[in-house]
Amino acid sequence: MPIEFDQVYLQQASYFLPGEPVDNERMDAFIAPLNRISGRIKQRILAENGIKQRYYAIDPDGNTTHTNAMLASAAVTDCLQRGQLTLSDISLLASGSSGGDTLMPGFANMIQGQLSAPPMETVSIHGICAAGVSAIQAVAQGIQSGAHAHGIAVASEMPSRLFKRSRFASRGYDADFDAHFLRWMLSDGAGAVLLSGNHHAGQSILPGLRIRLKWIHQRSFSGDYPVCMQLGLSADRQRGHLDYPSWAEAEADGALALRQDIRLLPHLFDIGIHEYVKLVRDKWVDPARIRHFLCHYSSEKFIPVVADLLDKAGLAIAREHWFSNLAWRGNTGAASIMIMLAEFLQTKTLAAGDQILCYVPESGRFMTAYMLLEVEDDDAPSQPGAQSQPGDRQAIPPAAGVSTRSRSGELSTTLDAEDIGPPHDPAHAPQGLAPLLTELATIWHDYRSRVWRTPLVSALRERRFDTQDYINWTAHWIPQVRQGTQWMRKAVGSLSAQYAPLAELIKLHAGEEQNDFQILFEDYRKAGGTIEDIDTLRRNPGGEALNAYLHGLAETVNPIGLLGAIYIIEGTGQRIVPALLPLLRATLPLPADAFRFLEYHGHNDEHHLQRWLVAVSLALDCDNRGRAERQIVDTARRTAALYLMQFHHAKEYES
Repeated sequence: MPIEFDQVYLQQASYFLPGEPVDNERMDAFIAPLNRISGRIKQRILAENGIKQRYYAIDPDGNTTHTNAMLASAAVTDCLQRGQLTLSDISLLASGSSGGDTLMPGFANMIQGQLSAPPMETVSIHGICAAGVSAIQAVAQGIQSGAHAHGIAVASEMPSRLFKRSRFASRGYDADFDAHFLRWMLSDGAGAVLLSGNHHAGQSILPGLRIRLKWIHQRSFSGDYPVCMQLGLSADRQRGHLDYPSWAEAEADGALALRQDIRLLPHLFDIGIHEYVKLVRDKWVDPARIRHFLCHYSSEKFIPVVADLLDKAGLAIAREHWFSNLAWRGNTGAASIMIMLAEFLQTKTLAAGDQILCYVPESGRFMTAYMLLEVEDDDAPSQPGAQSQPGDRQAIPPAAGVSTRSRSGELSTTLDAEDIGPPHDPAHAPQGLAPLLTELATIWHDYRSRVWRTPLVSALRERRFDTQDYINWTAHWIPQVRQGTQWMRKAVGSLSAQYAPLAELIKLHAGEEQNDFQILFEDYRKAGGTIEDIDTLRRNPGGEALNAYLHGLAETVNPIGLLGAIYIIEGTGQRIVPALLPLLRATLPLPADAFRFLEYHGHNDEHHLQRWLVAVSLALDCDNRGRAERQIVDTARRTAALYLMQFHHAKEYES
């Protein structure tokens, strides 16, 4: 849920970029290609990212011209001058950066020292791209609480010192692609914003108007995804730079090279758009009211990706409302959104009522940040108190990665789009189904992530799962699977004549699965299960709740919502089961034929889910009251909660 503000105003915004702009040809004078392969990588990356010029705080010989604290201080000084305030008026300084000039103390303290600023409260936020928004949030909360009248948020980055060719000398000027990539993407710069609790204090950036910060929403998904962008780990992410005998050896092994795993990046925008969908659903954002969209992206290659995801969700923001200065200011990490916002406010004409939505995805270990500002007439009455009361809903995290064991025996993390994504990608939805599949995908991401945190799956991922755990799990699951076709057939009997085509399809599906429980029972026995009479097996409490719900719903008139239940149940078989199966095989000393049920569903549920799409289309075609979509979504959400309960009890209540 976003943090809402009603008495925080953006008074000024400014930025500082060191030296003269460096175009693509002159880059080699500062961060020359390492080898012949490096040159080819450079051409490829520059062709995709759309950056034409950037700024460096080093000279062609690699000497530092400005420290990172100097960049930040220059942005703060200019911001205060524009606002006609002094450092004595500021009681809170928050910084956001991936790193200052020192490992310690905090970067905000170093900036305060560089400014020779009087005593004040400081907050240092260490992160990557979203750290700038976090700094703004820290200041805004201080002002909203009444503890501060004015505060400065500043974000500054200086990655150029990492990219100098001399940094790679100990490795013979060699580097893997992940280390090459960011050398041609990132550059130096700083941005600052002045926030106040009184919009009449100082000089406003928009004469006659004021800019109110409405809310900030941030979510980190670090528990769900492996590291994507990092500095300080070895290439295989198994060793930290402080674990080496010396920093010289760490650098020689590449642990001090800034890396990004670009294979993970598509998932970053996926989770970001799902957060956006949730904000729209809960009435925090009205796409029709967004006049200006400031989207931070590292490469112009991602513009159509973001635009397409928004369009598929039916929540697009017209391209003429987008603003980016990536091409001529470069990608400055945490500072990017502040530099972008400052240049936008200094160069564009705005009017009262304009809403400005800022979006920042962070690829470090996946984080997404949104910020909404609104332009108001300077003499408009203030609006103390909450502006709205949207539903208090939980955030929607995506699925977690799968822990597997490498050849060396160490735990590693693999991430496959097929394991992470929802059962159906909304981007490839049949005509008319994109909005429904988008909402279901949001439910799926939450469910999938929560399943990954259940005692059962946690034990499996951490290698604390033994054969008895597997026996207990299957013992609970067998009666649940056995009952599955019964509630489907009961639902068919509750459908009216108008749903006859759908009824036939469900009958076909139930017929194919009616004996699946026998396969699972055989797996249970081969794993060492001692109960011979299948009728004596019982569901766990979560399974009992799920079974009662499905049977009860099946008895209602036209229970179309059960298609939402099938989405979750079959999706579990297609997405979660294939992810767990390799871990089970690697962990348990059991024969291959003890996992036949899991393997069968991993292969066949994809076919079942294609049939599900047909069933949904039939249901919507037959629905003459316009209620089917909402019933499907609501039932999917409830089924996910109950199936999650079944997962919890599979480990907590052992038979």
